Order: sequence, then structure tokens, then C-alpha cells
Amino acid sequence: MDRYIGIDAHKESCTMAVMGPTGRRLQELQLETNAKAVKAALKSVAGERHVCLEEGELSAWLYELCEPLSKRVVVTQPEKRAGAKSDSIDAWARADEMRRGELDRLVYKAPSTYRPLREAVRCYEGVIRDSVSIKNRFLAVFRTRGIPAQPAEIYSGSDRSKWLAKLPAGVRRRATLLGDELDGVAAVRAEAESWLREEAGKVSAVKLLSTAPGIGTIRAAQIVATVVSPERFRTSRQFWAYCGLGIVMRSSSDWVKDSREGWLRKEVMQTRGLNRNRNSMMKRVFKSAAMTVVQRQGDHPLARHYAELTKRTKPNLARLTIARQIAAAVLAMWKNKEAYDPTRHERPARS
Repeated sequence: MDRYIGIDAHKESCTMAVMGPTGRRLQELQLETNAKAVKAALKSVAGERHVCLEEGELSAWLYELCEPLSKRVVVTQPEKRAGAKSDSIDAWARADEMRRGELDRLVYKAPSTYRPLREAVRCYEGVIRDSVSIKNRFLAVFRTRGIPAQPAEIYSGSDRSKWLAKLPAGVRRRATLLGDELDGVAAVRAEAESWLREEAGKVSAVKLLSTAPGIGTIRAAQIVATVVSPERFRTSRQFWAYCGLGIVMRSSSDWVKDSREGWLRKEVMQTRGLNRNRNSMMKRVFKSAAMTVVQRQGDHPLARHYAELTKRTKPNLARLTIARQIAAAVLAMWKNKEAYDPTRHERPARS
């Protein structure tokens, strides 16, 4: 007998709701958030278990716990809804969504795949964000005093002292501490990058994707650690949407009434933009790769294509086209296990 289980998890407690195939509510449990309690509660439910979890900081851990004990485990991003809200309501809602198959926004989970690489990428990304934040605060100290400090010089420990000397004594001490903090983070950043490169060298997919234009070892590692499996995406368009490179068209008041032919669709100006439901890291990776190609690889077929595009479209839209082409190439390379072939991006000469 199938049993549909929804779990609403929090730092200290979890609410588990068990529903039958007809929608009957069979059981509700309040559990402590630990592996032993969750496993024991799942084992106490007889039948084939279908578990639905809500995306959150505990979802990957719970997925690992539930997968060996369940026929199916899914993680979802439910739509926000008005009305009453509680742990019990959310748990029953996840169980009912699982029972009816109304799971529109599934989140891919494979916690054990590429785990060392994924942890290294997470660490690197966190250190990079911290480093940028400290640099911005450090530079702001000089800007608020009207001192046009050169970022490269104040970030470098050897050239920093001459700029610190221009600050008043009270402000100088704060700037000195920020500089010391930046030096400490720089050392951690170097260690994080070294770890990332070490783990990337162990994954064949990273070596393969690093042959793509604008995609080095770091960006290839970020792609592999984030996507995990290229088979998740059947087409390039699906991959573009995941990466935030999908085009969204919007229109309003599309129909006008004609006295002879009735309602006709009229020509309306449609606003265009990129989809917002995306993976921000992937969007950054491919847009940065496109920038690298057009700025540093002028002889590459994609760079020449960019030069042609800018003759009839805006530079930002031309770069988007190049980013989409790189993303499509990376997906195809990964699926077919083929190294990058630049001749495939050669465009036939116009007669």
C-alpha cells in the first residue's frame, strides 16, 4: 500500500504527515531533527513510502536519510499561498501534492555525486563573496574621506601604507584593521582555490568542459558541481532557462474587434527580458565566459560572430547570444563526451 509522506523540517523539530492513496490523513508526528528520529519514524510507516520535502537548508541532508528507506523522494519549491500557515499545514500540503502528482517545481538532488568537488566550490564561492565584501568596505573608507585611492594599491599590502597615511588617526585604525582582515581572507582564498583545483583535477567532466571557449578550470568546476548531470536537460533551451539565459516575452491587450472579421490579434509591442527563476552562479559563469571570448580571444569564431552581431544589435544582446552559444556547446560536449571543436562555431562566409 502506498503511503505519501510530507516533511516540514526546521532546526530543532520536524513535522511528518502520512497520507493514504485516497487522501485520508493517517498519522502526524512531531520529531526531533536528528537522523535517528527521522529514520525511526520512516521505518514505522508500513507500505511503499513516497516522501516530499520542501527546499531548504536541511533538504539535502533529509534526502540522504530518506532515499534508502523510500520508493521515491522529491524536493519541491512550493508556491506561496495566502491564508493560515503552520508546520502541520505545510507537511500535509506536501503529502497531498505528492499523492496527486502536482509537483511543478522540483529541485534536483544528488548529494553523494561529486561531493568533494561540490564542497570545494561552495567554500570557494563563500570566500569570494567575503573577499569582495571586505574590499568594498575597505575602499569605502577612503572614498568617504574624499581620497581617490587606487584599489589595486590599497589591496596590496606593499603599497597600502602611503594611502593609510592620508587618513585621520581615528579613521586610519579602522582602515588598518580592514586591511589586515583582507590579508587574512586573501590567504584563505588562495587555499580555497588550491583545494578547488585539486578536486577539479580528479573529475574527468571538468577537464572536458574546460576546453570550451571562456571556460577554464574554475568555471568548469562550478558548472559540474552545480549541474551534476547533463541528462537533466533534454534541450539547449531548457539549459538556457536554468542558467538565466532564457528569453521571456510579455504582451497585453492582444485582441481587437473588427466589424467584419470579429476578434483579431493585433500587432503589439512585446517587452523582452531574461527569466528570473534561474541559477545565479550559472548565469554569471556563462556571461563571464562570453565576456572573456569577446575581449581576449579576438580570433575565435565566436568573437568574430560577436563583431558581426554588434553591427545590427546592441552589445549586451550580442554578448547574450555568445553566452547562449557557449552554454549550448558545453551541454552538448558533456552529453556526448567530446572535447570542444571550434570549427563547429565557424559561420559560412556571406556571398
